Amino acid sequence: MDDRSRNTAEAQAHAAIIDHTLKELQRKVREYEAQLSESQLRSAEHQAPPTAAGQAQLLKAAFDDVVGSEPFLPFPGSVLPALLALRKTHQTIQESKAFLASQAEATEREQRRLKEDEAALKDNQLLNEALRQRIQSLRAEASSGAHARPEDEARKRIEELRQRKQNYSRETSKLMKALNRFIDDHLAVMLAAEALGGPVVGDMMDVDAEDLAAGFNAQGRLKKPKGDAGKDKNQRRIDEIWGPSDGDGDGAGKKAQRRDAASAAGAEMRQLTEELLNRLVEAKGSNSDAYVKLPHETAAARFLIRSKVAQFHPKDAMRIRLVDFGRELDD
Repeated sequence: MDDRSRNTAEAQAHAAIIDHTLKELQRKVREYEAQLSESQLRSAEHQAPPTAAGQAQLLKAAFDDVVGSEPFLPFPGSVLPALLALRKTHQTIQESKAFLASQAEATEREQRRLKEDEAALKDNQLLNEALRQRIQSLRAEASSGAHARPEDEARKRIEELRQRKQNYSRETSKLMKALNRFIDDHLAVMLAAEALGGPVVGDMMDVDAEDLAAGFNAQGRLKKPKGDAGKDKNQRRIDEIWGPSDGDGDGAGKKAQRRDAASAAGAEMRQLTEELLNRLVEAKGSNSDAYVKLPHETAAARFLIRSKVAQFHPKDAMRIRLVDFGRELDD
């Protein structure tokens, strides 16, 4: 209850101060209006001298009157200074907001330029470091070769080439072994499935050699396993695609010599890739001499074409060659 009474009393006192200030301002306005009217009457009674000197004297008298008069000051406790300060503060805030809004686009543009300059500076620093290291390397080579005999330099170059050739041969052997493992472990069974009428390589990832024995229907789906008659039919199909197996054994030997579709497809892929690689090396950069003639269309050839590893001859679909990636990089 005491707080409410105190707040009410403060509000009433503030309202009284504002009312007093308003009345004081109105009184001053009336005084200035009366002085203005009196000045206008005097001006009407006494015309200003037509000369410039007379007008100057009149202006001087007016300025002297203003300087000699007591300036208007609000009474103690008036809210006028606070109102004037509040108006000035509000005006400053509005001008600052307008200035910030006008500079937002310029600030964003400068920030983007700063990021671009920082990125360019980083690139230049990296380039400078690379050039510095290259210069040091060239200087070291020049200083080491300045006192070397020509035959020593030639021997050094030959040794470097020999080491490089050995590295290439070693890496080629590793890559070929990895390729053969990939063919045997993953690719061969999918190639066999495509050749036997199943889905193309990559569409069925979980097919295995046992599934191939059942064969595929017209929709490319696996059939249900059948008896020995189905196995014999599947074996004839394998012989038609990849050729008959060698050997004329019977009984257990004949069963062991039955050709497996996955192994036949893998052997076909290895043979085709080997022929393509050898022909590419023998061509020595000539694209027209790098083609291999296919005896018939195979799943292995289709897979290489789909994988963008090989390409058809522009005029003969039964001839393909490897894409010479190394030559494209050298060019």
